[in-house]
Amino acid sequence: MKRKLSHKIVHVAVLAFFVVLLAFPFYWMVIATFKENLDLYNVQNNPFLFHIKPTMANLNLLFGETRFLRWLWNTALVGVLVVIITLLLSIPAAYALARLTGRWGERLGIGIFLTYLVPPTLLFIPLSRVIAVLGLQDTIWSLVLVYPSVTIPFSIWLLMGFFKSIPKELEDAAMVDGLTRFGAFLKMVVPISLSGILTVVIFTFTLVTQEFVYALTFISPESNQMVGVGIPIFLVRGDVYYWGSLMAACLIASLPVAFIYNLFLDRFIAGFTVGAVKG
Repeated sequence: MKRKLSHKIVHVAVLAFFVVLLAFPFYWMVIATFKENLDLYNVQNNPFLFHIKPTMANLNLLFGETRFLRWLWNTALVGVLVVIITLLLSIPAAYALARLTGRWGERLGIGIFLTYLVPPTLLFIPLSRVIAVLGLQDTIWSLVLVYPSVTIPFSIWLLMGFFKSIPKELEDAAMVDGLTRFGAFLKMVVPISLSGILTVVIFTFTLVTQEFVYALTFISPESNQMVGVGIPIFLVRGDVYYWGSLMAACLIASLPVAFIYNLFLDRFIAGFTVGAVKG
């Protein structure tokens, strides 16, 4: 009994440590959002407590003097469109490569994944030329065009692992029952691979919210900015940092992503595990 109790105490202590560690950034963002500047910059004060009455000035600055809501809308719109494009192209491509026999299927899969490893700092100059030729400069459609070039290779590599783990006999049995190859793919393969597809959705949307180089290079107007670029550009003015407004913007932008991660955490981990091992 003593040994079980000690193990339980250690388990709870370790769990509590990581919960506090992971929740601390959100706690700090909430505290900084409502702190007065005098309270925030006073080194004599405890930074984790309020020493002056909380204020709404930081939120008023964020929503009143910037186009934060427009940036959130731009980011959400681009994220949804890029997710749709990525799924429409990566799912059939990954399935075709997974079912391709011989060495060429594996080689093509590895080659596609290697394109994901090319850093954006090497590509944004030629891609900016492509965007200029197409007349998409300073529009969010430039990002809708460019981001899939990053998300699709990784998604194909990840989904190939899922499709390879599905026995081909299941599809053959479905075809014997009267389904076509495409019907077996939609009704058998896709539902079984839901964890991998969900992982692709989360990865793609997260990349859109965090990417900086392409969004900074291709878009200049304030109204068309993405949230990851607009926040540091318009809330950092010279050597003046609006920390309260910065933390408020980070908190509001990160909460939806954090909620999605926690809601589908098990499927997300399963997606990366199967994709890494089987691929």
